[in-house]
Amino acid sequence: MRKLTLLFIVLHFSSLAFTQNKIEQLDHLFTVLHSKNSFHGNVLIAEEGKTIFEKSYGVGNIEENIKLSQKSVFNLASITKQFTASAILMLEQSKKLHLSDDITQYIPELFFYKGIKIEHLIHHTSGLPDYMMLCSQKADKNRVVTNDYVIELFAKERPDLKFTPNEKFEYSNTGYLFLATIIERVSKISYADFLKKNIFEPLKMNHTAVLFLYKDKLKVPHLAVAYMQNEKDDLERDVEYTQYFDGAYGQGRIYSTAEDLLKWAKALQNNSLFTKEQRDKLFADYALSNKENANYGFGVFLRESKKYGKAIYHSGGWGGYVTYLEQDLTNDKVIIILQNQMLATTQIPIRAVKGILYNEPLALYDAPLVPEKPITLQSEDLDQYLGVYSSGSESIKITITKKGNVLYSQTGEQPEVPLQAYKNHIFKIEPEGTKLIFNPTEGTFQFLLHGTKFLFKREDK
Repeated sequence: MRKLTLLFIVLHFSSLAFTQNKIEQLDHLFTVLHSKNSFHGNVLIAEEGKTIFEKSYGVGNIEENIKLSQKSVFNLASITKQFTASAILMLEQSKKLHLSDDITQYIPELFFYKGIKIEHLIHHTSGLPDYMMLCSQKADKNRVVTNDYVIELFAKERPDLKFTPNEKFEYSNTGYLFLATIIERVSKISYADFLKKNIFEPLKMNHTAVLFLYKDKLKVPHLAVAYMQNEKDDLERDVEYTQYFDGAYGQGRIYSTAEDLLKWAKALQNNSLFTKEQRDKLFADYALSNKENANYGFGVFLRESKKYGKAIYHSGGWGGYVTYLEQDLTNDKVIIILQNQMLATTQIPIRAVKGILYNEPLALYDAPLVPEKPITLQSEDLDQYLGVYSSGSESIKITITKKGNVLYSQTGEQPEVPLQAYKNHIFKIEPEGTKLIFNPTEGTFQFLLHGTKFLFKREDK
């Protein structure tokens, strides 16, 4: 008995030492990134439902010199999508709608889109064009964009679908905006109130809400103010396009804290909000018409490997906010990263974090500490990339220009975005890893977003 007790004590303290080692490595990782101006935000990491690491790095409000803290509230950007999709599942379970329903049943203004089903919106297989692009071309620039206005604009302009519904996967913010409207029309209450009543309040996510900061002129306690790096390398807040699109929701617009997000992740893991059958549906893949998988569940990307098991994840980026939520379902680990500065050097070091959590050799996860170095090109070197590029359906156009020896990307009438050059015709467009990979010979580039490739071709080719 004494030997067993001694063995238990040894194992207990060995486990504590191992966990402490993880904490030290994680803190070192984010401290180094912060010192290199590559990380500004909050981190929370949990194993088996318990927080093993939580820390803030940086400032929540530069003007007032307020540091980030555990109470800091961030715009979740596209992490919002999993809440929107979950709300749709709740309505289906209460038999108020079916995933196979045509969206025109709930949004009759869009009768010309008959054939698009709710499930197509959820899994990004609808073929809908981008609402931001349509607004940048056709909308009233003095009017805040709302869901109702987007639907009004679509009804008026009737833009063509990019492809036949369920023909392929193509990430679509428009689809999730329409889902939020369906939630409201079916439930007879606002999207914000539905989430509050059915998700936030039951889970005691007391610091989470759907907010319209600019449209409603809100003052949010503990708000982590977002900052973007402009072309002069200065930090800019209250970016113009974030104010213009502040009334659109479903694809984004939820504000939350790292600790509240952990409550959500726990609820998904322990079935406290959904039944096991519902939970399995949330994480199930979706088959396209050609039988290939979309690799996308209910508002989450899906990943499965022998090494890490099954995981769900999503990143987000909006007006200076850079967010990431990953849940390793097999090993019950949660990674939450919320940042409030979007710089050319910003990183989301997921590979490094997972390397630490899974006790991998440093060589496997030290890349974020020594990122691939950007290169400087001569002005004449950029000429091969210039031009107007369009997607296959020509519903999205991206113009590539240059100023001096810097390349710029502009989608429609949205602000120009400077591109950082790397070797092999690669340019980085935003800190969450999105890239443009050019093929000057063919006059094309691949736009890499959330692990998905979109091909653009120069119009003169």
